[in-house]
Amino acid sequence: MKVTPYLLFNGNCEEAFKFYESSIGAKIVHIMTHGNSPMAEGTPAEMRDKVLHASLKIDDAMLFASDAPPARYEKPAGFSVTLNVDTPEEAERIFSELSAKGEVHMPIQETFWAHRFGMLVDHFGIPWMIDCEKPMQ
Repeated sequence: MKVTPYLLFNGNCEEAFKFYESSIGAKIVHIMTHGNSPMAEGTPAEMRDKVLHASLKIDDAMLFASDAPPARYEKPAGFSVTLNVDTPEEAERIFSELSAKGEVHMPIQETFWAHRFGMLVDHFGIPWMIDCEKPMQ
């Protein structure tokens, strides 16, 4: 069994996934808009260029997403997407990229459990934790 987070965006899913592709070194696997789907004819004009489904590969994990219909979008809350990275330098680089134009909730820093740990909400409204753990004692 695998757990795959599914994010909902407020009309900017494709822009967000392109940003994640360049900032964290992920790879967009698939993006389908409503207008490119078998349901295109029944889709309201304002939703045709919005993402129906997208998938992003981050190393051996996947992140799925789409654009929520405007009346159904809710600001993300109660979770964070966590990236566990191998080096403090990688943690700092990714944190810097994702926090640009976003909101830092905990600056990237050394903690008792991690060489580097930080929390942020990116400019798309997605909460992230960046973690470069120390070996368990």
